[in-house]
Amino acid sequence: MSEQKKILIIQTAFPGDAILTLPFIQELKKSKTGFSIEVLCIPATQEIFKASAYVDEFIVLDKKDKQKSIFSLIKFIKELRRRNYNIVYSLHRSLRSSLIVLGLNVNESYGFDSSSLKFVYKNPVKYIPSAHEVRRNLEFINPGSEMDNWRIQPEVKVSPESETKVSQYLAEKNISKFIAIAPGSKWETKKYPLKYFKEIITYFVQKKYQLVLIGGAEDKDLCSQLQFDNLEKVHNAAGNFSFIETVELLKSSGLLVCNDSAPTHLGMCADIPVLTIYCSTVPEFGFYPYNSKSDYISLNGLECKPCGIHGFNSCPLNTFDCGMLLYPQKVIEKAEKLIKVV
Repeated sequence: MSEQKKILIIQTAFPGDAILTLPFIQELKKSKTGFSIEVLCIPATQEIFKASAYVDEFIVLDKKDKQKSIFSLIKFIKELRRRNYNIVYSLHRSLRSSLIVLGLNVNESYGFDSSSLKFVYKNPVKYIPSAHEVRRNLEFINPGSEMDNWRIQPEVKVSPESETKVSQYLAEKNISKFIAIAPGSKWETKKYPLKYFKEIITYFVQKKYQLVLIGGAEDKDLCSQLQFDNLEKVHNAAGNFSFIETVELLKSSGLLVCNDSAPTHLGMCADIPVLTIYCSTVPEFGFYPYNSKSDYISLNGLECKPCGIHGFNSCPLNTFDCGMLLYPQKVIEKAEKLIKVV
């Protein structure tokens, strides 16, 4: 019996990027029948790929610790080579990812033409800055095609244990008809002002909605500042749920309001209405919510915006006009158009 052919997909970026890789993997599995698909990811995203029915195996690259040095990376690459991949796709454009592809020396390798060390890729694929990330990734399968049907939902499996955990939380808190709010982000200039989030929450509490604040453990203190006196109406779930458990939680939500960060893409997994607020970044970077139920809001016309593709720890001009001049009433008006009563 011949050995099964194997594909390696390299995606060692952030959780949001990992989620937006899933539609590509789903379509690749359909077009490469008979191939085993393995994903190289970081510790923070292994849960996401583990939850995909289209991923046969995932390998963790701990680039901040175990494989941080060049020597440990070389050893890691040697171990990878023993897995005998037939095809490698690198969706991450970093130098480290390119070095891994170079070290694997696979006959059929694909990477974006804007990648570091792009010469290592035997099949360079055009990177389209104006396209959504999902659409960009699908270029690896159908390069140059119009592809009007790129809006593919990322699929994740939720375990029965996770379903039970979420349902018990909602029951214990007596939560129904709720709006999810995700006020956090890794970058400060992506965060919509907290005082504006408070105004939005106050408005919807007055409309008899319950609010569930979501995020990682690092967002728990931030979210606690949004509870103020409405502990029965505003629930702090930050740090309580994993990424996949959060997807299950969001399925019961009528709307998610969040920054340009990973929760946007969790909302796509849950296929719910999402309103993404853009402060220092812009939707044109290609990471906006893309199902038909969702929308985004961004203050246009600022010469300083966008100030960077990711953001900064503080506003370079010390004004933060992109957030401060995007008043909460505008967000509320757009949210009301999207909200689905549950």
